[in-house]
Amino acid sequence: MTIWVDADACPGEIKEIVFRASERLEVPVKLVANGSMRVPASGLVELVLVPGGVDAADAHIAAHVEPGDVVITADVPLAAQIVERGAVGIDPRGRLYTEDTVGEQLASRNLMQDLRSREIVRGGPPPVTEVHRRRFASALDRILTQRMKDPE
Repeated sequence: MTIWVDADACPGEIKEIVFRASERLEVPVKLVANGSMRVPASGLVELVLVPGGVDAADAHIAAHVEPGDVVITADVPLAAQIVERGAVGIDPRGRLYTEDTVGEQLASRNLMQDLRSREIVRGGPPPVTEVHRRRFASALDRILTQRMKDPE
């Protein structure tokens, strides 16, 4: 099992939660990004730099994720791809992307994108709050514990 992080847009406080969980449970982490960033001095954390546009990190994760992996991303289309490959996703607000939820989340995302393009709705989601951080930490812990007990 590997924890993949769509790292360019992932809030720093969420990455810190991932780093602590990685150390505690000895689970490797791959941060995938277009640019350099701070990485803790740990043999468990690797920064994977990918050249290219905004979707290059997503494409790398989708191509390399394996069943049983966990992916941290706010990108719903990426989440749909990784769920199709047998992984589970968590967004920085603690929402899970699973076979049961990702279709509805993708439809909702597409609707909001359409409303924004027609300027019916403006802006994106609000910043990640302390409530979101707690929800994320709880969801990550639950998923990692479950995956370690039953790797399938």
